[in-house]
Formats: sequence, structure tokens, C-alpha cells
Amino acid sequence: MKTNLSVRTERLAKSFPVNGKSLTVLTDIDLAVPEGATCALVGPSGSGKTTLLGLCAGLDAPTTGRVELLGRDLAALDEESCARLRLEETGFVFQSFHLVPTLTALENVMLPLELRSLPDAAERAADWLARVGLGDRMKHHPSRLSGGEQQRVAIARAFAGAPRVLFADEPTGNLDAATGARVIDLLFGLNEDAGTTLLLVTHDPEIARRCALQVKLRAGRVEEIARGVAPARTA
Repeated sequence: MKTNLSVRTERLAKSFPVNGKSLTVLTDIDLAVPEGATCALVGPSGSGKTTLLGLCAGLDAPTTGRVELLGRDLAALDEESCARLRLEETGFVFQSFHLVPTLTALENVMLPLELRSLPDAAERAADWLARVGLGDRMKHHPSRLSGGEQQRVAIARAFAGAPRVLFADEPTGNLDAATGARVIDLLFGLNEDAGTTLLLVTHDPEIARRCALQVKLRAGRVEEIARGVAPARTA
């Protein structure tokens, strides 16, 4: 379904039971992320950034309110349909990489493609590993790759399926500053080339400033939404 918004939330709220009581993590979140936009979720620890990202991706269900992902009301989808939407239309990059340790870099990138029964999974995976500079590391297992290399494998895996929306949760959180800068340049560069919407959680103000939309959370509420044109990426 065509839509000019990749992600939309309306009066979104999320609570969790804790010690017999209800802990409210998010309250009345209204968010609209246009197709092709870059959007950073920022705020202090505990402000609800990762929870909001998970709700937008359909990884969890809100307590109240609604989420639309690529024009689909997630509450109207059964679990299988929601999983299929995530598999076919989205990609994920996490702080802790989430690579399968027993698979090679190539096999890790191929995995979601094979789940979709794509006939060119190996060729597509190899192409994306080459794009992220790992053409000579395809047969290496994660244990033989540096942190930056593992994150590049995760980025290749995320983009290989041609996602319309990419969700990233602190993608440089486990990397040193220099490696993190290279990875974020790669992430923004590939996003720009592919026209994929990017929704990311970050504590880094420099990364946030590169996004066209900055959603600042505090105590589970939207404190401010800053808009602007993201600057050109560095080489």
C-alpha cells in the first residue's frame, strides 16, 4: 500500500506491570515520519526511546493508541501478518549486532533473504557485503570479525532485503569512536542511496543532528520535535 508516511503513531502509550503496579513508559506519543526521511529518537536514559522504536516496528503492542507502519494499522494484523510485514518491508540494526555465531558473514546476510525464499539470496548477500567493504570477509564467522566488521555485516543484512524502513537501536553503542563514525557514515550513505526511511535511537547529538527529524523524549513524553534538512554526509 502506498503512503507518504512510513511510520505514524496516534496517542501511543505503553505500560508494564512491575511488582503488582503499572509502570507507564510512554504517554500520548504522536509521531509522523515521512517516507525517505531520517528520524532520530533522542533523550536521556529511561525516556522510552527503545520502547517507542519497538512499538513502531511492531515488535511489541501498545497499551493504548495506534501505530501505522507503511500505511498498515498494526493492531489490525495478526501475528503472522505483522511478522511478514517486518520481514519483507523493514530492516533492523541493533547495538549488539545479533549475528548468528555459527553462520559465516555471507550466511548471516542470506538468512532473512532465504526466509523470503528469494532465489538470488547468495548473490544479493555477496553484493551487499562488498558494498560495505567486506567482500574479502564473507566466509568469516562473527568470532573472526571485529566489532565494526560485525556491525557492517548487520547493516548489509538489513539493507539486502531492500527494506522501505530501517530501524536502528544505538547502532554505534558498542563501537569505539572512530569505528562508530565510519559505521554511521556507511549507514546514512546506504540509506541515502536506497531511499529507505531511517528511524534510529541514539545518545549521540552529532548523529541526531544528521537527521532531518529529531524527536526528543523525556519521561515518556515528546518534549520537542525539531525539523530541518539533514546535512550532506561526510566522505
